[in-house]
Amino acid sequence: MGFRSGLLAATAIIGLMPAMPAMAQAQTTTEPEAPEVAQVTEIVVTAQKRSERLSDVPVSVTALGEQRLAAQHVTDLSDLTTAVPNLRAISTVGEDTPIFSLRGVSMSDYSLNQSGPIATYYDEAYIGNFALFGVSMFDLERVEVLRGPQGTLYGRNSTGGAVNLIAKKPAFENTGFLTVGYGNYDRKEASGAFNTHFGDQVAVRLAFSGTHADGWINNLIGPDLNGTRGLGGRLSVLYQPTDDFDATLRLSASYADPRNPAVIADVGPLGIGAGAYEFFRQTFPASNTKTDYFRTGLNNYTVESDYTPRRKNRSQGASLNMNWRPAEGVTITSVSSANKGVLLVPQDTDGSPNETLTITYYDRAKQFAQDLRLAYDASDRFKFLVGAYVSREWVYNSTLQTFYMDLDTNGDGLRNGADCLATIPLACQVQNSFEQKKTSLALYGDATYKVTSDLTLRFGLRATDDKGDQTNFRSVAAGADDVFFLNLIPGSPNPNATTSQSFHDTDLSGKLGLEWRPVAGTMLFANLSRGYRGSSFAAQAFYDSFELTVAKPEVLEAVEGGVKTQFFDRRLQVSATAFYYSYKNQQFINVDSANALQQLLNLPKSRVYGAELEFTAVPTADLTIYGGVGLLSSRIREGMANGVDVSGNQLANAPKVNVSLAADWRVIDASWGRVTLHADAVATSKQYFDVFNNDAQSQSSLALFGARVSYVPANAPIELAAWVKNIGDRFYYTSRIDVSGVGYTYQNIGEPRTYGVTATYRY
Repeated sequence: MGFRSGLLAATAIIGLMPAMPAMAQAQTTTEPEAPEVAQVTEIVVTAQKRSERLSDVPVSVTALGEQRLAAQHVTDLSDLTTAVPNLRAISTVGEDTPIFSLRGVSMSDYSLNQSGPIATYYDEAYIGNFALFGVSMFDLERVEVLRGPQGTLYGRNSTGGAVNLIAKKPAFENTGFLTVGYGNYDRKEASGAFNTHFGDQVAVRLAFSGTHADGWINNLIGPDLNGTRGLGGRLSVLYQPTDDFDATLRLSASYADPRNPAVIADVGPLGIGAGAYEFFRQTFPASNTKTDYFRTGLNNYTVESDYTPRRKNRSQGASLNMNWRPAEGVTITSVSSANKGVLLVPQDTDGSPNETLTITYYDRAKQFAQDLRLAYDASDRFKFLVGAYVSREWVYNSTLQTFYMDLDTNGDGLRNGADCLATIPLACQVQNSFEQKKTSLALYGDATYKVTSDLTLRFGLRATDDKGDQTNFRSVAAGADDVFFLNLIPGSPNPNATTSQSFHDTDLSGKLGLEWRPVAGTMLFANLSRGYRGSSFAAQAFYDSFELTVAKPEVLEAVEGGVKTQFFDRRLQVSATAFYYSYKNQQFINVDSANALQQLLNLPKSRVYGAELEFTAVPTADLTIYGGVGLLSSRIREGMANGVDVSGNQLANAPKVNVSLAADWRVIDASWGRVTLHADAVATSKQYFDVFNNDAQSQSSLALFGARVSYVPANAPIELAAWVKNIGDRFYYTSRIDVSGVGYTYQNIGEPRTYGVTATYRY
């Protein structure tokens, strides 16, 4: 289904939902009650480090509350793209570790040592490295997605925006819930939370989530792939001895070991192997029997993968959020966090029974961060917030590539280091490893000054000092006998020789904005802002020292203007934003498809402009409709990749149009219970996965649909629900990389139709 037809179908689905209000009324047998007020329910957000109504925040932000997250069965960070305009995600790394793109700003790299330009925060604690993400999308109060450079209050690697995950806080009450579910692919899931308190000063909340599902990729020669298996838990303790002080301690842990995502190769004319197997079978027929592989007779969801280990991710985290209010209008806040994690991603990168290419990524990370700030809002005219931030990150990273390990390239009847030495990189295992340390220090301030009762000036600055060291880097080669004998980087007779590199960046970023409220319920805003992302180290250097690069810092300068308003006695709430970006030195990984050499480089200049429109409508007390439209125009103004001038091309992962619609309709509200129907749809135009803009590395326009129906019996603390995602069973790609030098295009694909039922008990 194309973009236009998908949009029409989505509109039709939402439009049909309120078609039978008379029927819903007729089935109500209870005594008449005072009618509910049909108004948009305001969400309170902390996008600017203070509690504000969403409609009062003068920036482009989407907030998804608990009910909407549940209605759309959001269980993975990638699911957020169905509800947030101009947000995309690619899944080269696998589940729970998406690479976000927001307004065309993305991390065009799949290396596990990197931290992307769309910063992720758990309860205000910055989470940078992939290994630290873990299982996270459970027992959330809301999710906030901020678009645009966050160069003042956030700053740390947030050139393009920020994703804030806010967990439910402990409350001084005895409450809880338990949800269990079952779905296709033998999906079993359970989640819950138990909240209690000890007197009137200490409250405790324990939450957990666990999911297990078989793989939805049929593997003819091994276990099915793309399964789910993970468990996460979070303990939150609130201590509030007085109204002027509170402290929340959160301890979390998660473990996941699903089958790694399958690679669905788009095979070239010579097959996977690009003719290598045929050449060596003819040259040395006695010791080479395999042929190039063509995926003959297999459908899109079937592979013949010979290498199927489990992906493993273990993470632990602790955070302490403290707020002290020593005087009226003064709040001192401290956010401390410590996280560690391990991520192992072993992958049959060719997706075939041949041993053409496998890659095993390994990442071990630790991070400490401290944010200390003081907020003053005692004056209605002048308010400010000042703070200091420090973070330290330690990473050990290793990547193992194996090429054509099933070839005897010298015809001696043995598979060992002699084959590798004769035909590097064929018949070789090449493994690099390094240690990485980054330190970030920042001082920041943000203030508002009310010029008149209707006009407010906002301004902020952030001074950042970043240092990084990449040490003990080496890349060594071995044959099929696992004996590493050849030092490729730094290139030395000593196989244990290493090299290092470092960077030191300083930056001054910030924002200047105006906010005007001409009438009650309407706000117009305009912002000039600058965002910064620190330098990054190459992780995919294997064969030559020139691959070992340090990408320069990214800088994004933005102009943004918008309006937030309400109509029809708050039955319709609308937010519209337009923006223009000058994007300098976007970091991207340059993969030479012919020889597999990779460098982390910069695109010197790009520009992006576009707009978002979001609305929430409540035409009746029983019906709520959500909608969003994102428009993008991106162009590389200056840049080279693989010796090709890519000026004029679109940025990667930046579709021109995306539209989302969702609705919740309380179909029946009777004496015997309540029935609610939810439907959602997202339609996206064509997007490219790299800067070359080749159709072979793109995803054509597509539309995806989901639905949920729930039943809550009267006077019973339970909810029964059935859900379905990707109703049309649409096949689509989530990433594509040109590796035609080994005969194919590397591809990850999205989930087919999934569905299930859940039961929730609340007390």
